[in-house]
Amino acid sequence: MTALVTPDVRWHASWAASMQEFGEAYPHGSGLGDPAPTYDEAGCAAYVAWLLGAASHPIREDWVRCSFFWITDGDEDAAEVIGFLALRHELNDWLLEEGGHIGYSIRPSRRRQGHASRALALALIEAKGLGLERALVTCDEDNDGSRGTIEANGGVYEDSRNGKRRYWIATS
Repeated sequence: MTALVTPDVRWHASWAASMQEFGEAYPHGSGLGDPAPTYDEAGCAAYVAWLLGAASHPIREDWVRCSFFWITDGDEDAAEVIGFLALRHELNDWLLEEGGHIGYSIRPSRRRQGHASRALALALIEAKGLGLERALVTCDEDNDGSRGTIEANGGVYEDSRNGKRRYWIATS
């Protein structure tokens, strides 16, 4: 079962495997910083602490407050990290144009299984809890999978800017 969980070092091994599966591709929603974390347990713990701080204050000067989630599949005791999701509490100029409130990615081997759609639906519930009446979600013009995910969750296309399709989704 797809779930959004708070990042935690207890998922270190599956988090590291997921990050490595992305390879050079940037996993949207991961909060991946510069420098990238090491994939050992200590690196994971430092990364988790960094991510958890983002809900109360921006973790970089050009970012807004953000709740980061790991997308998991399976029973909680045996859950596997299969992706990442970022829920931004507000929009700055760049997020309004291109980034949106919610960013997500699913590791390549777990795509086309419905996880992104379920994770986005769960994120909309979280967004409502933050007081957002609607959320902006964007995707690349050529990303048919993400476009389908957004539209399946009620996304209403507004326009395209700088190669990004922009959709608004009601949270209620």
